[in-house]
Amino acid sequence: MIDQERGNRKERVGLVVSNKMDKTITVTVDRLVPHRLYKKTMRRTKKYHAHDEANTCGIGDLVRIRETRPLSKLKRWRLVEIVKKAD
Repeated sequence: MIDQERGNRKERVGLVVSNKMDKTITVTVDRLVPHRLYKKTMRRTKKYHAHDEANTCGIGDLVRIRETRPLSKLKRWRLVEIVKKAD
C-alpha cells in the first residue's frame, strides 16, 4: 500500500459543515479531553479544510480525512471516505 511507504499519516473522523468551495470541504472534528484541574470532560472542536476531488460531500456527512502535503494555504487534509451520508 502506498500510505505505508510514506509513513504514518493522521486520520480524523468529523462532520462536514461547509461544501461551498470548489473541491474543498470544511470538516469539524470533536474530541473529548479532561480538564487539567477538575477532570471534567470537555468537548474541544477544531475545523479542517480537506480536499474533495469529486465534490461528492454534502453538509452533514460524516467523513474520514487523512493528512497530506500542503495543497493550498489552508488545505493539509484530503477526503478518504464518506462514512455516513446525511439524511
